[in-house]
Amino acid sequence: MNLAHPDLPMTATPSPSLTQRAYELLREDLMACRFEPGDPLRISELCTRLAVSQGAVREALSRLTSEGLVEARPQRGFRVMPNSAADLRDLTDARVDIEKICLRRAIAAGDLNWEARIVAVFHRLSRTPTIDEGPPRRFNAAFVALHDEFFDALVAGCDSPWLSRMRQMLSVQERRYHGRLRPPVAGERDLIAELRAVMDAALARDAELACSLIAAHMQRSAETLIAQMGG
Repeated sequence: MNLAHPDLPMTATPSPSLTQRAYELLREDLMACRFEPGDPLRISELCTRLAVSQGAVREALSRLTSEGLVEARPQRGFRVMPNSAADLRDLTDARVDIEKICLRRAIAAGDLNWEARIVAVFHRLSRTPTIDEGPPRRFNAAFVALHDEFFDALVAGCDSPWLSRMRQMLSVQERRYHGRLRPPVAGERDLIAELRAVMDAALARDAELACSLIAAHMQRSAETLIAQMGG
């Protein structure tokens, strides 16, 4: 059976660009939850999967370890970073705190271009199906991408590069969890209505309300996922 990744040719000595591509594909697999939390990441298997050398795989794993997506264990190799309800709650609290700070600053500094971007992204989001067709029941990848883009648009006016970097780091960690979140059933939750309320408050420059609403949206998603995890 050929386990090589379809996007990579077989090669014994990968170029720097191919090594980068291997890193990107492995990172994409991790972010898309194609591995289970705590799964061992065996270098020989990844060489076959990605069709690259051991050196390229080790470099990719080292970079992913520094990003908190992979865990390096002495004498035991690498594994996918484990998940837990306690970690997700702590992560969500930190993400909410940073999100509110960035949103407040964006509301204070945002101009008409900031407003237009929020409205444009929300319009596309509201017109995109939430759920994929057919089993298994899961979020539509295009909806998830636009959901993230909408959050990015809300805080795009934040004038602090350091806060933005911290927010991005937490967002990456959040996505490795939320890729496992199952969509709400009919009548359980209206995600578009929740986000419309956030948008309306932000455009009205009501920072208190906007921050309260976005925190509630994020906390509810986290608690739903924790319940689905059995936590």
